[in-house]
Amino acid sequence: MMRFQRACHRLSLSPLCHSSPPSSSLLLLSTKLSTLRCCARVRRFSGTSLMSSRAASRLRCLASVSPGAGEDAGGSTSNGSASLSATATDDDELALGTGYRLPPPEIRDIVDAPPVPALSFSPHRDKILFLKRRALPPLADLARPEEKLAGVRIDGYCNTRSRMSFYTGLGIHQLLPDGTLSPEKEITGIPDGGKINFVTWSSDGKHLAFSIRVDENGNSSKPIVWVADVETGEARPLFKSQDIYLNAIFESFVWIDDSTLLVSTIPSSRGDPPKKPLVPSGPKTLSNEKQSVVQVRTFQDLLKDEYDADLFDYYATSQLVLASLDGTAKEVGPPAVYTSLDPSTDHKYLLISSLHRPYSFIVPCGRFPKKVEVWTADGRFVRQLCDLPLAEDIPIVANSVRKGMRSINWRADKPSTLYWAETQDGGDAKVEVSPRDIVYMQSAEPLAGEEPEVLHKLDLRYGGISWCDDTLALVYESWYKTRRTRTWVISPGSNDVTPRILFDRSSEDVYSDPGSTMLRRTAAGTYVIAKIKKENDEGTYVLLNGSGATPQGNVPFLDLFDINTGNKERIWESDKEKYFETVVALMSDQKEGDLKMEELKILTSKESKTENTQFSLQLWPDRKVQQITNFPHPYPQLASLQKEMIRYQRKDGVQLTATLYLPPGYDPSKDGPLPCLFWSYPGEFKSKDAASQVRGSPNEFAGIGSTSALLWLARRFAILSGPTIPIIGEGDEEANDRYVEQLVASAEAAVDEVVRRGVAHPSKIAVGGHSYGAFMTANLLAHAPHLFSCGIARSGAYNRTLTPFGFQNEDRTLWEATNVYVEMSPFMSANKIKKPILLIHGEEDNNPGTLTMQSDRFFNALKGHGALCRLVILPHESHGYSARESIMHVLWETDRWLQKYCVPNTSDADTSPDQSKEESDSADKVATATGGGNPEFGDHEDHSKFRRSLLW
Repeated sequence: MMRFQRACHRLSLSPLCHSSPPSSSLLLLSTKLSTLRCCARVRRFSGTSLMSSRAASRLRCLASVSPGAGEDAGGSTSNGSASLSATATDDDELALGTGYRLPPPEIRDIVDAPPVPALSFSPHRDKILFLKRRALPPLADLARPEEKLAGVRIDGYCNTRSRMSFYTGLGIHQLLPDGTLSPEKEITGIPDGGKINFVTWSSDGKHLAFSIRVDENGNSSKPIVWVADVETGEARPLFKSQDIYLNAIFESFVWIDDSTLLVSTIPSSRGDPPKKPLVPSGPKTLSNEKQSVVQVRTFQDLLKDEYDADLFDYYATSQLVLASLDGTAKEVGPPAVYTSLDPSTDHKYLLISSLHRPYSFIVPCGRFPKKVEVWTADGRFVRQLCDLPLAEDIPIVANSVRKGMRSINWRADKPSTLYWAETQDGGDAKVEVSPRDIVYMQSAEPLAGEEPEVLHKLDLRYGGISWCDDTLALVYESWYKTRRTRTWVISPGSNDVTPRILFDRSSEDVYSDPGSTMLRRTAAGTYVIAKIKKENDEGTYVLLNGSGATPQGNVPFLDLFDINTGNKERIWESDKEKYFETVVALMSDQKEGDLKMEELKILTSKESKTENTQFSLQLWPDRKVQQITNFPHPYPQLASLQKEMIRYQRKDGVQLTATLYLPPGYDPSKDGPLPCLFWSYPGEFKSKDAASQVRGSPNEFAGIGSTSALLWLARRFAILSGPTIPIIGEGDEEANDRYVEQLVASAEAAVDEVVRRGVAHPSKIAVGGHSYGAFMTANLLAHAPHLFSCGIARSGAYNRTLTPFGFQNEDRTLWEATNVYVEMSPFMSANKIKKPILLIHGEEDNNPGTLTMQSDRFFNALKGHGALCRLVILPHESHGYSARESIMHVLWETDRWLQKYCVPNTSDADTSPDQSKEESDSADKVATATGGGNPEFGDHEDHSKFRRSLLW
């Protein structure tokens, strides 16, 4: 804003006229000098919001249910959203920075294609629920006020996580014996425009529970719990009173049994939100007079003062209510900040977690003091399992954990039995101790004096248990520094059976991955290891579902595995030539006990380079295939795109892989080399052999997200997608010790390969990435300017001294590895960047490593050295972008950059410092209004596949 104020005496200030609310308007600074033009962000009085990240549902059939967790929600622009102007020509300089823009129609049409519904199978696998979704949301949805408290972004009006996406409708299809679907039965009674969340099946499959919000004066109402009869399709509110609202900040509701739900509600006695004192009661004071060692990463949205703490309590406090389908309801337990509600497998007990004061101003709520209690199913307190203190001091080293009891859960195969892990190293991974973790087990109501039973001792870090029965369970442990992972076989009901190691391998070695055990659903609604019975064979068999990584690409498989002998038989394998198939779920688990091999039924997915994902049933013994979906191609204009997985070698001998996409109809002999977009994301490895392994399949369908680089296939670009950039630290060497050297070598090898193939013009290759990929982009333009014509960096971090207590997988501090932090930071090499770079960042980025300030300061450093650069700040957007206006503008900015600095580029197109400065002045900082967030709690970009969005 200071730059804005200093410029005012020379510039005329004129607001843009949009139909958007004032909080998303843009201000344009114009001048008679055509070479000077800048945009300033408007200080807003309303907050911004964040898409909910937690999987809030208990519907464990296939995947997470909450549409807020990773769904591309949206719709076309509506009343109250910012206006979108038409596509401008490159010469239309007056349009730069004046509002939201639209990309060319060939890109826009793909992004606006209707989304495919999500699917959920009923507990008995006889019905499929289609959950209908809208397209991209308007900016107005993201511009609503929100509170940022303890790492959580809250919509105070409806008392939910802010920016929750939602479903727009529900339809049920009967799965007929021949694999076809009956006509859809729509769930009726839902209010027009109702926003549906947290959809869950009852254990008997007869009812659905979900929440509904409706629009009230431009805002979503507080959510109300509804239930639907699956047989009739009729839906109604669960509570007779319309004044009982769901509190969806943490846990929403769970089925206790087939007719009863436990619901987190807003306390009826709650009044208005606390008011911020006009005069503070005193200064904010942080003290470390005990000289504790407390190292934390750059968490965002933390509590700032006692008022924030009061506000957190106000919104997060719930009153639990037991509600029956017949409309009766009763309050249970006192109001508290409940974060987890988990019924036991026999529905007799509840495992209840809650947070309490004292809160922290330096860590998010996940580290606040936490109580875990056991209640009876009717709400009577039984006992307290633990009261964990505030955990500000968890070391930043990988595999460090909280002290005390953790990972407390019910056994999936046994009534009312708890298990948990406790660290023996104080939670500090640097401490050498054996055992490092101990796993305990105990009944919900132990007898007086009964101590917890030691189930297993581990020397690595505990990673969970897959239960089967008293004769079989699998315990997992791993250690990041060595990439070692082990699987133990134990007999939970037999102390005289010695645990033994089943698998001991490197987590990086994908070629040796044996696969994961397939789980079957129990009558209680839990999931346990599926035992398979072969005719005339007394062996103990399980199913291993594996990705099947090979040097030719992934070939997923299903193995029948003898848990005692280690012998295995491959009973299913993906097609290798044209298709990529995966095993999604076990479908023959309606009966209790072992599953007969001849009655096996599985759900599989099938796709190819040009055919989108469809789902089928496969039935043994004759392996009959019944296709059950027939989704249309989401972007038929790219149906004939060309895709190839290519392999090449880095100069140090490491084998690298990339996926090369070419536009439909492209012929290199006729069309010649194309402009190319190189889009990637580095990864860390401990060995060259593991880094050289092939991951992914050449036959996977090209899922194109709303900001995907593959959109530029429609603009006749070659796309080099995901070229592997392994940063390797073997032995005692850390990967980042030679980050820049290995980064440049990987990029050089990739560029050389596409140029050698004749598909990419050597002077028309652009580089781009998101988050850590943006960090990569800036470094490549600084240290390998000969490779690329320009760069696009979205939501990146560029100065590692601003993340002094670790970043990505680096767990050394700035003071322990000063040279590494400095040399890796492109901010420190801003004077070396001579190629055009486009920076894009969400103004409300909540990711710990990528504060918006990173792009602000990097842009100023670049401009201070005369670099040709442009910064676009997206109001209301978080680490990922979700509003339609934002996404369309990002695509317009990206396309303009590529058309201007990549497509017309020639071999002598390097920009001189003087030329850079002249163009930089005419493309000053742009602030573009937008909204939407991706709740990442790390520096990692979301790489979810297209087909994973179809199932939960």
